[in-house]
Amino acid sequence: MDTNTEQRFDVEAAREQLAGQGGKRYWRTLSELADTPEFQLWVEDEFPNRRSIMQINRRDLLKFMGASMALAGLSGCRGVFLPEDKVVPYVRQPEELVPGKSLYYASAITLGGYATGVLVEQQEGRPIKIEGNPEHPASLGALDSISQAQVLGFYDPDRAGSVLNRANLGFDADLSSWELFEASIKKLLADKQKTGGASIRILTGSVTSPTFIGLMTRFLAKYPAVKWHAYEPVGRANAHEGSRLALGGAYDTIYDFSKANVVFSLDGDFLSSVSNPAALVNARQFAEKRRVKGYEGTMNRLYAIQSTPTLAGAMADHCWTVRGSEVYAHALALAAALGVPGVSAAGGSSISAAHLAAVAKDLTDNAGASIVITGDHQPPQVHALVQAINSHLRNFGATVTHIPAVDVTANPAGSPVAVGDLATLVQDLNGNAVDTLIVMEANPVYDAPADLNFRDAMLKARTKIRFGAYDDETSLWSEWHLPLAHELEAWGDARAFDGTLSVIQPLIAPLYEGRSAIEFLATLLDEPKGGYDLVRDHWHQSGVFGSPAPAGSKFDNAFEKNWRTVVHDGLVKNSAVAPATVTVTLDAASLPAPQKVEGIEVNFRPDPCVYDGRYTNNGWLMELPRPLTKLTWDNAAIMGPKMAKSLGVADDDVVQLTLNGKNVKAPVFVQPGHPDQAITVHLGFGRTRGGVVASVGDNGEKIDTVTSSINDKMGGGGFDGYALRTQAAPYFQGGLTVTVLSRNSYDLATTQGHQPLDGNHIPQFEGDEREVVVEHNLATFLAKGKEIEEKRKEEYKELNDQNLFPDQIFQYEGLQWGMTIDLNTCIGCNACVTACQAENNIPVVGKEQVARHREMHWIRIDRYYSGGDDDPAVSWQPVMCVQCEKAPCEPVCPVAATVHSHEGLNQMTYNRCVGTRYCSNNCPYKVRRFNYLNFTDNQKQFDVHLDEKPRIPLLRMLNNPNVTVRGRGVMEKCTYCTQRINEVRIEAKKQNRDPLDGEIVTACQQACPTQTIVFGNIADPKAKVTELRHDPRAYLLLEELLTRPRTSHLAKLRNPNPEIHGAAAAGATEGA
Repeated sequence: MDTNTEQRFDVEAAREQLAGQGGKRYWRTLSELADTPEFQLWVEDEFPNRRSIMQINRRDLLKFMGASMALAGLSGCRGVFLPEDKVVPYVRQPEELVPGKSLYYASAITLGGYATGVLVEQQEGRPIKIEGNPEHPASLGALDSISQAQVLGFYDPDRAGSVLNRANLGFDADLSSWELFEASIKKLLADKQKTGGASIRILTGSVTSPTFIGLMTRFLAKYPAVKWHAYEPVGRANAHEGSRLALGGAYDTIYDFSKANVVFSLDGDFLSSVSNPAALVNARQFAEKRRVKGYEGTMNRLYAIQSTPTLAGAMADHCWTVRGSEVYAHALALAAALGVPGVSAAGGSSISAAHLAAVAKDLTDNAGASIVITGDHQPPQVHALVQAINSHLRNFGATVTHIPAVDVTANPAGSPVAVGDLATLVQDLNGNAVDTLIVMEANPVYDAPADLNFRDAMLKARTKIRFGAYDDETSLWSEWHLPLAHELEAWGDARAFDGTLSVIQPLIAPLYEGRSAIEFLATLLDEPKGGYDLVRDHWHQSGVFGSPAPAGSKFDNAFEKNWRTVVHDGLVKNSAVAPATVTVTLDAASLPAPQKVEGIEVNFRPDPCVYDGRYTNNGWLMELPRPLTKLTWDNAAIMGPKMAKSLGVADDDVVQLTLNGKNVKAPVFVQPGHPDQAITVHLGFGRTRGGVVASVGDNGEKIDTVTSSINDKMGGGGFDGYALRTQAAPYFQGGLTVTVLSRNSYDLATTQGHQPLDGNHIPQFEGDEREVVVEHNLATFLAKGKEIEEKRKEEYKELNDQNLFPDQIFQYEGLQWGMTIDLNTCIGCNACVTACQAENNIPVVGKEQVARHREMHWIRIDRYYSGGDDDPAVSWQPVMCVQCEKAPCEPVCPVAATVHSHEGLNQMTYNRCVGTRYCSNNCPYKVRRFNYLNFTDNQKQFDVHLDEKPRIPLLRMLNNPNVTVRGRGVMEKCTYCTQRINEVRIEAKKQNRDPLDGEIVTACQQACPTQTIVFGNIADPKAKVTELRHDPRAYLLLEELLTRPRTSHLAKLRNPNPEIHGAAAAGATEGA
């Protein structure tokens, strides 16, 4: 059954709709834009995909009715749906432990080696939620979705729990023990002592941990012939090579967006955590420069060139879409327009000379207060040009600073060790120079470039040792698999993007037999110690808090005091690496000329949620809608409407992608704003091992293999993009061939068209002019804002005067809760969605249920387009329950399961709900979520009957005890985090006072990197939420319905360059 029929569309019909519209129109999907009869049928159905019921025969229907009656009779028996367990009280309760009251511990989570400071919430000894550490410079209290989801990864029963030994590679392993491995490795290393370990190779990912580096340095000193190699599938190698080319060494570039009035992004998504380790800080600083209060203020201006839709491109005031290979020519053109010495434009720029001159003038006028940035995936020559441009604009030392590369595998100056690359390792393996290969955390059998044939090369080593979290693709071909401990259960350290030293501390005893990376290195050194002692010893001996101490010396009082402070704070304050003084030494004339790529180009990018594939077994991240595509559970061959028309394909068609003689099959997804003659492939999918969620075919229909290629497989877990990737062109390459295999034969589960609101998009009926998205040109708003506001007030005063509904329904007393959401600073990053899921025990429902519009996320980030489908402008709008004062959902509930509180909250009483869904039908904002199934206990990953692993108990350990776990047949929605309100209220009551402004922070508000969400007491005239609620940009969503929402949205502002677009074209992107 095709559950996504609404996505089939006619591009020409969509363009005709746009051509016939006057004024600005917003749309979310191409099918909505085409407004086909099929789409109309779908949008009119409150609960889609019910028509399949009509296909059931009479006998089956009677069986289902009988089952339904039986379940209805048992609905009062809670144990039928949720298991009942006996509890035993403490004999002697720990002093600091109060049931229901959280404890918080400061730690760090790493992504690609770089640390982000976090606070981990613990309930009764169980870590249940991860939040940003406000004192850490890499998080500032916010946190991205991937880092938040690590708490689910910690409880993942698919993690390797024991040491495994494989006598037959490629087959199931036998259980073993650390003791047996230690005996084996001790004998092996003793045999290699005479040659200094000449035939031993170690492969890791990026490393910023001082303790790891110290232990590795000692190991290499003990075995001087051992070689260390490093590989990151989507690392920063190009950026470091670019700094060597331009600055003469491996440096990390630190940007200060708080000082930048003009930003130009050359295909650099500085707002995405999978693309930039400083994304959270960049987003905070960038948003502060776009915050406008009242009728006064200024905004920064963002220009963006993008090779695939990105968060930065979506926020840009001017955006140009080009292929990845064409960014270099645009960088040369920009440098030439700015007058960078030695640079001449090579042609090939799609930006007109007049517009390029206007951009150059804007940057030059803001010299010292501007930033030019590019993405890590762009080749070294682009990075070198960007360094030269920033130097020419006098941004060095102002908005742009440099530090020696924090990642030691980049071989910065002064590094104690030299680290080789993956290609050199493969060369040694193929040359039979490697007897023992130790792979730490990396998974090269899955994610190494296809042309390296890493698995075949790896098999030439006699002994393969894999140290990692999962028994995955690389472990399958290794004699030993050793379990890696999760960062929530082990001691360690790491540095942030700016070099700030952070401590990683455990929240709980290890669930399995895993060890940390530093404990594993200590094992290799035959000096077994716990992670706690290893970190303390290294910090003591390296002089983190002062002068270095001799090995074996006692810890003095000063060290102990500093150590306790660090464990409390989670970081060594003021430990960021000091900026270096650098000079551009680039000979621009020596740069190669741009190469024109013929044919179709493929872009390889990390997935916004599962990164390079290491998080594919995380259900939260797999089901999280990708920011621009809103895809879940799959990757796809993403292309623009123009290319889709030329190929004659549409969403859900299956094509074969052929590159360098390699084939993969992929479903098609048509993405507005994608460059022509290019296809984007997100990496990290098509896994064959690594867990129930990750493995191909476990999450949806499996497409039969038509060739014998090991990589030509695809299921609900997507397809393997690494199968097309090469060492020479890891991020984009031309010469791709696309062959159409079948039509409408694969169901992609995308949420982009779910829960439509109607309003000011392509109208669902004639005269539908309701405002859903409100935006203004900055200059126009500052000049005519009062006039716009007065006109709006006059329109809604007339509606209120004509309203026959009583103005006062409930007697509101005391605190009155409300929220504001600033559309001008929302970047659509999904951090709030994951925070809400973690806080409120929101289940994963699976691909099939998402395709049936049954996703359970309480927050929906609507992505609206305006303008043409080739290059539209993007607007974000987070929507959750807006807590209507005159809530349409309340009077229709037959059992009073949804009622109003005296503080203005629209509350849900779960044990009253009988599942009529009348409330959802009557909600104009479409923010209610219904448990069609018992999703909490039906997650396959935690199915107790799947294998011998204790899956269900682990999932229960994750739940927030202050939030009810909902069962089948229950409606749920956003509650404004009422449990957090009550927690603060109780503490305030103890002190005989009301909660202070800002004291209550909702989960979504806490995670937001741009501080877009503000919550508080709207009855307090001095509260920040009240101030924003009365801001001239504030408006109520669907105010025409007179539901009086407690959540206000603040209109989006755009700041286009008048020399490029002029006031009449404000809000549209280039070419719109």
